[in-house]
Amino acid sequence: MSTIAAPRHRWRRCGALLLVAAAVIAACGGDSRDSADTPGSDMTAADAAADPAGDETSASLQGTVRLGYFPNVTHAPALVGVAEGTFSAALGPNVELQTFTFNAGTEAIEALLAESLDVTFIGPNPAINAFAKSGDDAERIVSGSTSGGAFLVVTPEIDSIEQLAGTTLATPSLGNTQDVALRAWLNDNGLESTPEGGGDVAILPQGNSTTFESFISGAIDGAWVPEPWATRLVEEGGGRVLVDERDLWPDTDGEYVTTHVIVRTDFLNDHPDLVKAVLVGLADAVDAIAADPVAAQDDVVAQITEITGSAPHADTIATSFSNLTFTLDPIAVSLQKSADDAVAVGLLDPVDLDGIYDLALLDEVLAERGKPKLSEL
Repeated sequence: MSTIAAPRHRWRRCGALLLVAAAVIAACGGDSRDSADTPGSDMTAADAAADPAGDETSASLQGTVRLGYFPNVTHAPALVGVAEGTFSAALGPNVELQTFTFNAGTEAIEALLAESLDVTFIGPNPAINAFAKSGDDAERIVSGSTSGGAFLVVTPEIDSIEQLAGTTLATPSLGNTQDVALRAWLNDNGLESTPEGGGDVAILPQGNSTTFESFISGAIDGAWVPEPWATRLVEEGGGRVLVDERDLWPDTDGEYVTTHVIVRTDFLNDHPDLVKAVLVGLADAVDAIAADPVAAQDDVVAQITEITGSAPHADTIATSFSNLTFTLDPIAVSLQKSADDAVAVGLLDPVDLDGIYDLALLDEVLAERGKPKLSEL
């Protein structure tokens, strides 16, 4: 698999395609916005190009959208949307789509807060941290993207929670989504950890590629990581899954937010038509994944290879896909628990998440396609 190296800003134009299944979670707020209409029917990029109404709609949009995402399988809807041109097709010929790739949520948030980025795919805890840091002014969650795909993988001789005492476990970074999940799970099971690496279990935040090498060499005993790294630790590192995070979410049938889409609040207020077009492109990409998973996996392999310079194994990506759900549902209830967990383990001050969601534009996109609307937190 590829090493997710330093963020590489990549400027490119892209193009559009389809939408996803949505689950209802109770209606709540979100002011509707005036925005340009987008095609309401499910259509391919070729269909959109041949559809006069679609051409007229996208041609009416103007401006620039700066879109961020990671070269990782948990960001597959972004990778597929760029590869298949769904974002560009929804935005139309008069909008410049600039894409930027990052290897950590903190970097994407820094770019967003510095107003160098308009929209980004990102994990839940960085979004929570940004909302708290900005005094709830800087960003809004406008859609879901990906659920699932996080595991605690350990060495073969560990087969119980009790055996974790005295071990060293890795996470992608301090305070990120998997880091918080591991600390909360350990705490719930009577094992203490500290941000400094002390306690009953030493937690070592580090890059996923470093974690992979450390696990192979025996320097660490396991890691709570997202796909495809969990699959790699099992298939290439000889590890075993001790915790599938889906099992920790019985109230949501195993669904929890892994990646969602956030937008700078100022950009959302000033350009709701462009944000809606991005959501149309996202919906098309999610539908494309559902319609042809093999082609989508090929897109993900090609995109990661182009961005990182290293080609992931196609079989690893295929296995990772089986552990992920691509959905526009932001799974709001899981975000609140992520925040509560971060507070409980001392990585976040108490924060009121009221207002973090603005799903009005997503509801419009879903309604135009005959899908049920989603609710807000």
